[in-house]
Amino acid sequence: QVQLVESGGGLVQPGGSLRLSCAASGTIFSIRAMGWYRQAPGKQRELAAAIRSDSGTDYAESVKGRFTISRDNAKNTVYLQMDSLKPEDTAVYYCGMYSGVSWYSRMDSWGKGTLVTVSS
Repeated sequence: QVQLVESGGGLVQPGGSLRLSCAASGTIFSIRAMGWYRQAPGKQRELAAAIRSDSGTDYAESVKGRFTISRDNAKNTVYLQMDSLKPEDTAVYYCGMYSGVSWYSRMDSWGKGTLVTVSS
Protein backbone atom coordinates (compact mmCIF):
# COMPACT_ATOMS: atom_id res chain seq x y z
CA GLN A 1 0.00 0.00 0.00
CA VAL A 2 1.35 3.40 -1.02
CA GLN A 3 2.05 5.88 1.76
CA LEU A 4 2.98 9.52 1.25
CA VAL A 5 4.13 11.57 4.23
CA GLU A 6 4.64 15.32 3.89
CA SER A 7 6.76 17.48 6.15
CA GLY A 8 8.26 20.95 6.27
CA GLY A 9 5.23 23.18 6.54
CA GLY A 10 4.96 26.03 9.02
CA LEU A 11 4.66 29.76 9.51
CA VAL A 12 6.88 32.02 7.43
CA GLN A 13 6.98 35.76 6.79
CA PRO A 14 6.27 37.17 3.33
CA GLY A 15 9.39 36.95 1.22
CA GLY A 16 10.65 33.95 3.15
CA SER A 17 11.35 30.38 2.09
CA LEU A 18 10.29 26.88 3.03
CA ARG A 19 11.14 23.44 1.71
CA LEU A 20 8.51 20.75 1.75
CA SER A 21 9.38 17.07 1.61
CA CYS A 22 7.25 14.07 0.73
CA ALA A 23 8.53 10.60 1.51
CA ALA A 24 6.95 7.72 -0.40
CA SER A 25 6.79 4.04 0.42
CA GLY A 26 5.01 0.95 -0.83
CA THR A 27 5.73 1.33 -4.54
CA ILE A 28 8.49 1.81 -7.09
CA PHE A 29 8.91 5.55 -6.66
CA SER A 30 11.27 6.17 -9.57
CA ILE A 31 8.72 5.29 -12.27
CA ARG A 32 5.93 7.50 -10.94
CA ALA A 33 5.24 11.15 -11.64
CA MET A 34 4.66 13.24 -8.52
CA GLY A 35 2.82 16.44 -7.82
CA TRP A 36 2.44 19.10 -5.17
CA TYR A 37 -1.08 20.43 -4.89
CA ARG A 38 -2.44 23.08 -2.57
CA GLN A 39 -5.81 24.02 -1.16
CA ALA A 40 -6.45 27.42 0.34
CA PRO A 41 -9.39 28.01 2.70
CA GLY A 42 -12.64 28.10 0.75
CA LYS A 43 -10.96 27.19 -2.53
CA GLN A 44 -10.53 24.09 -4.64
CA ARG A 45 -7.38 22.03 -4.62
CA GLU A 46 -5.02 23.14 -7.40
CA LEU A 47 -1.78 21.91 -8.87
CA ALA A 48 1.27 23.90 -7.83
CA ALA A 49 4.01 21.80 -9.43
CA ALA A 50 4.56 18.36 -10.93
CA ILE A 51 7.56 16.28 -11.89
CA ARG A 52 7.77 13.34 -14.28
CA SER A 53 9.78 10.19 -13.70
CA ASP A 54 12.47 11.65 -16.02
CA SER A 55 12.47 14.82 -13.84
CA GLY A 56 10.71 17.01 -16.36
CA THR A 57 8.72 19.66 -14.50
CA ASP A 58 5.62 21.77 -14.81
CA TYR A 59 4.40 24.69 -12.69
CA ALA A 60 1.28 26.71 -12.15
CA GLU A 61 1.69 30.24 -13.48
CA SER A 62 1.22 31.64 -9.98
CA VAL A 63 4.36 29.90 -8.66
CA LYS A 64 6.68 29.93 -11.70
CA GLY A 65 10.05 31.41 -10.87
CA ARG A 66 9.45 31.07 -7.12
CA PHE A 67 8.87 27.34 -6.51
CA THR A 68 11.11 24.46 -7.56
CA ILE A 69 10.05 20.82 -7.52
CA SER A 70 12.70 18.10 -7.45
CA ARG A 71 13.03 14.43 -6.64
CA ASP A 72 15.59 12.09 -5.11
CA ASN A 73 14.82 8.57 -6.28
CA ALA A 74 17.45 7.09 -3.96
CA LYS A 75 15.49 8.50 -1.01
CA ASN A 76 12.00 7.99 -2.49
CA THR A 77 11.37 11.66 -1.80
CA VAL A 78 10.00 14.63 -3.69
CA TYR A 79 10.68 18.20 -2.61
CA LEU A 80 9.11 21.58 -3.13
CA GLN A 81 11.42 24.52 -2.56
CA MET A 82 9.30 27.63 -2.08
CA ASP A 83 10.98 31.04 -2.24
CA SER A 84 9.65 34.60 -2.21
CA LEU A 85 6.54 33.39 -0.47
CA LYS A 86 3.41 35.52 -0.55
CA PRO A 87 0.37 35.57 1.73
CA GLU A 88 -1.65 34.08 -1.13
CA ASP A 89 0.55 30.97 -0.98
CA THR A 90 -1.07 30.14 2.36
CA ALA A 91 -2.69 26.71 1.97
CA VAL A 92 -2.52 23.08 2.91
CA TYR A 93 0.00 21.48 0.58
CA TYR A 94 -0.59 17.90 -0.52
CA CYS A 95 1.79 15.49 -2.11
CA GLY A 96 0.29 13.28 -4.80
CA MET A 97 1.54 10.26 -6.73
CA TYR A 98 0.38 9.61 -10.28
CA SER A 99 -0.28 6.16 -11.67
CA GLY A 100 2.27 6.57 -14.49
CA VAL A 101 5.45 8.33 -15.55
CA SER A 102 3.83 11.67 -16.34
CA TRP A 103 1.16 14.00 -14.99
CA TYR A 104 -1.17 12.93 -17.79
CA SER A 105 -1.87 9.73 -15.88
CA ARG A 106 -4.42 9.64 -13.09
CA MET A 107 -3.70 10.67 -9.53
CA ASP A 108 -3.36 7.49 -7.48
CA SER A 109 -2.46 8.43 -3.93
CA TRP A 110 -2.46 11.45 -1.64
CA GLY A 111 -0.63 12.44 1.48
CA LYS A 112 -2.45 13.99 4.42
CA GLY A 113 -1.09 17.46 3.76
CA THR A 114 1.07 20.01 5.51
CA LEU A 115 -0.02 23.55 6.34
CA VAL A 116 1.94 26.52 5.02
CA THR A 117 1.04 29.92 6.46
CA VAL A 118 2.60 33.06 5.04
CA SER A 119 1.99 35.98 7.34
CA SER A 120 3.78 38.78 9.11
